Amino acid sequence: MLRITGHDAAVLDGGLAAWSGPLESGRGSVVPEGSFTAAPWPRERLVEIEEIDDLDGVLVDARARERYRGDLEPVDRHAGHIPGARNLPCRENLGPDATFLPAAELRRRFEAVGVRSGDDLVSYCGSGVTACHNLLALEHAGLGVGRLFPGSWSQYSHTARPAATGETS
Repeated sequence: MLRITGHDAAVLDGGLAAWSGPLESGRGSVVPEGSFTAAPWPRERLVEIEEIDDLDGVLVDARARERYRGDLEPVDRHAGHIPGARNLPCRENLGPDATFLPAAELRRRFEAVGVRSGDDLVSYCGSGVTACHNLLALEHAGLGVGRLFPGSWSQYSHTARPAATGETS
């Protein structure tokens, strides 16, 4: 997300548990002052809800399989997924050690749902946050860059648009 808005950024693959260096904590720690200038996402990297119906690309749902299928919906108005979307749960991009799967394995995951290198991939989830994990995995796999539907299921499910349930759209 930061790189897309023009900031230098990196991801600690495996999270804090993967850090082998020293950590500091407590009230005595002094953090140097920094600066940050917020910037909007570039329009070409986003998809608005009005564009979903005419999307000429691969729509990927990053939520857990049970939410995609419509078995449960703990947050939004109703359960299911956007018709035509393919399920690629973002948590399955990680191995048991919480690091990204090897690039070749990530490529196989994306290819299994019909994504090929250079495809226009649009990722969504419940609220637009974990969808970014699939966008990062897409880049890590060497398949290009994708776009984000920031409104995701939370926006879509509060409209009169149709919802799909089950394993496939």
